[in-house]
Amino acid sequence: MSVLAQSVSYSYVVFIIFTILYVLTILGLIGVVISENRNPVKSLAWVAVLILLPVLGVFLFLLFGRSLKGVRMISRRKSNKLLGDVANEKIDLDQTGINDESKQIARLVNSIVEPHFFTGNEIEIFTSGQEKFDALKRDMLAAKEYIHLQYYIFARDKIGREIRDILVQKAQEGVKVRVIYDHIGSFLLNMSFFRKMRKAGVEAYPFLKVTIMEFANRLNWRNHRKMVIIDGKVGYIGGMNIADRYVTGSKHKLKHKQPWRDTHLRIVGNALKGLQYSFAVDWNFMKRDLLTETTATYNAAPDAPDAMQIVSSGPTGRWNAISHVFLKAIANAKRSVFIQTPYFLPTDGLLKVLQSAALAKIDVRLMVPRTPDSRLLKYSSYSYIKECLQAGIKVYFYENTMMHSKCVIVDDEFVTTGSTNFDFRSFEHNFECNVMVYSKQFNERMKRIFMADLKNCTRIILPHWRRRPAQQRVLESLARLMSPIL
Repeated sequence: MSVLAQSVSYSYVVFIIFTILYVLTILGLIGVVISENRNPVKSLAWVAVLILLPVLGVFLFLLFGRSLKGVRMISRRKSNKLLGDVANEKIDLDQTGINDESKQIARLVNSIVEPHFFTGNEIEIFTSGQEKFDALKRDMLAAKEYIHLQYYIFARDKIGREIRDILVQKAQEGVKVRVIYDHIGSFLLNMSFFRKMRKAGVEAYPFLKVTIMEFANRLNWRNHRKMVIIDGKVGYIGGMNIADRYVTGSKHKLKHKQPWRDTHLRIVGNALKGLQYSFAVDWNFMKRDLLTETTATYNAAPDAPDAMQIVSSGPTGRWNAISHVFLKAIANAKRSVFIQTPYFLPTDGLLKVLQSAALAKIDVRLMVPRTPDSRLLKYSSYSYIKECLQAGIKVYFYENTMMHSKCVIVDDEFVTTGSTNFDFRSFEHNFECNVMVYSKQFNERMKRIFMADLKNCTRIILPHWRRRPAQQRVLESLARLMSPIL
C-alpha cells in the first residue's frame, strides 16, 4: 500500500472515530435534556439546536443549557443559624388584616422559601435615580457598624466612583464593608477599581467569577440582585444598578438621552431581616464566612403600615419562586393587574394567566419601553404583543427613555417590585430578589405612579399593530424562537 493510500486510510479511520464520538456526545446531551424533565418547549428547542447546529450546538449547550437545580446555596444548619428568631416566629396571617388573596400569596411564599412575614415597615419609593443615590450616599455616610451592598452592575462612572469612594472612606473608619458584584454584569470594570476598595479594607468579591476553567459552568448564571443593608437600620431594594444612566441617561444611545425610569425602595423595619438573610446566603455561597453577627438587631417600626415578604429566587431552587408568586397573584386578581417591565418574555403559563384575566374583563395593563437597550430582547418582547392585544390586555409603550422598572400591582393591596424582569431569564436563570408588599396604602402610592407614567406612554391598538412592517414581523418571529433559552 502506498504512503498516500495509508494516509487516506488513517484519516478515514480518525474521521469515523470522531464522528462516532460526536454522535454519542449529541445523544448523551439530548438524554440529559430529556432526563431533566424541563419545559417541553425548552427541551425541544435544545434538541433542535444540538441536532441542527453541529459543534456550535454543543458549545451553546455547555454555556447556556446546563441546569443548577438541586445545588445547595447554604446548608440547613447554617440557614437556621442565620434565620435565628425569624425561624421561630409564627405569624398568624388571619390576624394581620390582609385580605384573603394576599393570605394565599403569603402562604405560598412561606411554602417555597424560608417562612417569614414581616410587619412594621416603612417604605420610601424612588423613581428618580438622583434622589435614590442621594439618599443612599447619606445613609452610607452615616453607617457605624456595617454596609452590605450587592449589585448586578457597578459602573466606573461618576456615580460608581462616588459610591466606591464612600465605601473606601467607611472601611477606613472601621465600618465593616462587604460588596458582592456580578462578574459579568461588571465585567467592563478595570480590576483596579475593586483593588482600591480591597486595599482600603473593603471585602469586595465577584459572584460566580467566570474563569477559563469554569467558563461553561458559570457564564449563564448571573446574580441580578440589587440591595443594600446598613447597620440593620435601613435597606434598599429595586431595579437600579450603580450607574449614571439612572441620573443622566445613556449618552451613547440616542433614544435613552433622558435618565432611565426605574423603581427602587428604601425600607426601615423588620423586613431588613429578609434582605440580610438573602445577602448572607449569597455571601456563604461564595465560600465566605457566615454573617451571623450582623443579623442580631434591626430598627423595627411597629406602627408602620406595610407588611412584607422578601423572596429570593434563582436557578438552584426547587421552585421558580418569583414566577410562582406572579402566577398566583395574577390568578387571584379581581379588578386590575398593572405591570411594568423592561423585557416581556413570559412563560406559557404566565401569558395564559394574563390572557385569562383580561378575557374575564379584569383591567390588565402592560407597560414596556418603546426602545429597550437590546434589539434582540426588543423583538422578542414585541412578538408577544399581538397575543396580548387579542385577549384585551392594554399595552403601552413608554416613550423618550428606557423603562427599566419591574413592578406588578394587583387589585388594591398587593405589590411586588425588585430586580425581576417579566422574562425567562429572570424566572429561570438569574439570581433575583423581590419584595412582596401587602398594604393598601403602598398599593395606592404605586398605582398613582403607574398612572403618572401612562402620560409618557403611547397605547398600542390592535388594528395599528397589525399594520407594522413585514420586516419587523420576520424579526419578531426569529427572535421568538430564541426566547425560551435567552
